[in-house]
Amino acid sequence: MAIIFAILLFSILIFVHELGHFLAAKASKVQVNEFAIFMGPAIWKKQIGETLYSIRCIPIGGYCAMEGEDSDTDNPRSFQKAAWWKRLIILVAGSGMNFITGILLMCIVFMPVQQIALPVISKFASYSTVDGADGLQVGDKILEVDGEKIYVQSDFSTILTLNPGDYHDIVVERDGKKVTLDNFYLERHPVQLEDGSTREMLGMSFEIAKADFGTKIQYAWYQTIDTARIVRLSLQMLVSGQVGLQDMGGPVMIVDQMTQAADASETWVDAMMNLLYYGAFLAINLAIMNLLPIPALDGGRVVGLLLTTAIETITRKKINPKYEGYIHAAGMILLLLLMAVILFKDVFTIVTR
Repeated sequence: MAIIFAILLFSILIFVHELGHFLAAKASKVQVNEFAIFMGPAIWKKQIGETLYSIRCIPIGGYCAMEGEDSDTDNPRSFQKAAWWKRLIILVAGSGMNFITGILLMCIVFMPVQQIALPVISKFASYSTVDGADGLQVGDKILEVDGEKIYVQSDFSTILTLNPGDYHDIVVERDGKKVTLDNFYLERHPVQLEDGSTREMLGMSFEIAKADFGTKIQYAWYQTIDTARIVRLSLQMLVSGQVGLQDMGGPVMIVDQMTQAADASETWVDAMMNLLYYGAFLAINLAIMNLLPIPALDGGRVVGLLLTTAIETITRKKINPKYEGYIHAAGMILLLLLMAVILFKDVFTIVTR
């Protein structure tokens, strides 16, 4: 069921993304020749007005084919003839729809929640050594850790995990004032758990608050921001070399993780909520990744649009869109090669584990 749900989820996210382009194009009076879900030969199609609507047989991808998108044409309603700001809206509309979808899914996931942990310290364990006059205190609201804002309690442990080490820069709100603890030593202590295992812990507890409707919506928004930040931090780690290709995962690995999360859930309701959370994470991830300035992605097309608009404004000469099309075609080939490598790695990892 998790695998079926994952396939449906990917299909919905692709549909929503292309729907964003489609609606923006229609609103901008740009001619849409075809709106397709999936790739390959069509298994269903219907012509309505100027647009062909189709469902294709390979359950990967989809597209919104606009007139004159990658070539020059005399059609006054082509993509290239539209004002640059209209083209910009059309290009970012797909990611915008994915981001909105992610927010809505987050709201659905956290609506049943009755209690929420706040980033406010409620007490310290007897073994804790992080409290004191020069340290953390009961009632402190943690605002930042190592320059990253703390929105919800789970952010605290997440940022500490991403920034290994015992010394951290912490900003708290205490009695209505900001207090900064620079290079603060967060000493962990081995604690034996009920199952007999040992875990390194700080000995801090956080406040638990009853969640009303407004709090749930706010919490869902904070989780959305956190997801976007995780994507940003992951990209930073990739660029800096902290992680490599072996740490990247594709659709196969995502489906595998979703299946494991569903199998580990106590009830079918918990399993569904875990899968919806993955859906929200993927929607937000797709929204951000697709806006990266990489050829073949919408972000690359946005950069190309801004550059060509600037050049044409200065030189007063029209640039043939086919040249930009060549760049995006080359980027697509490289992107497909990367996807193939990641796919092989994911399958190999699952088979050999």
